[in-house]
Amino acid sequence: MTSMFEAVMGAGFDRLHPRLRRRFSVGLASGEACTGRGVMDRVWHGRAFVKPFLALGATRNILVPEAGRDIPFVIENVPYTDSYGRETVSFVRTFELPGRSRRFDAQMVLGPRGDRILDYLGTHQHLASELHFHAEPDGSLLIRSGEHRFREGPVDVRVPELLGATAEVRESYDETAGRFRIRVRVVNRFFGPLFGYEGSFTASYTDVRAHGVRPGLRPVREEARA
Repeated sequence: MTSMFEAVMGAGFDRLHPRLRRRFSVGLASGEACTGRGVMDRVWHGRAFVKPFLALGATRNILVPEAGRDIPFVIENVPYTDSYGRETVSFVRTFELPGRSRRFDAQMVLGPRGDRILDYLGTHQHLASELHFHAEPDGSLLIRSGEHRFREGPVDVRVPELLGATAEVRESYDETAGRFRIRVRVVNRFFGPLFGYEGSFTASYTDVRAHGVRPGLRPVREEARA
């Protein structure tokens, strides 16, 4: 049974650590969902002037404007078929910050030719980016985002580099600790680091056909353009 991640990585998928292969095998073919629960040692943001932009993004569950340490964290990877018939896997992250919860929502969709994955961000999928997956020599996974596009109604434009950012995700499995480790950095070419987090979590798997997709996990609006 092939997941969308295995489909786009090809032989590289086999070079991942076995625990990462299991985690990124979630999909409609496997019928499994994965829930990660752990602690982010650090959630950070860049210089003070970026915070208003992070706060604006947070209104649509994109990025997190607060910073902190030892933040409880959940990531929900649940496969489903979206309203346009495409296989989708949720990447919904919840950070339990002091006094409030914050979500960073993304939905990964297999491209129409089955050779790429698109990352739709936020509650309304106004932002989309193509993702590039690489297996590292140590069996860890590196994910980098490509250019971002903004889509709303008839508008479909590339986000200029001045306003956009590149995301880099590194995920590995620590055999000694028995935990997944993750580090995320979002960087703007001109203004430097904007947001990120790093920490660890454990993973559990459920039968999505038996449990379904919980209310509130899917976006409010789905974007048809791939």
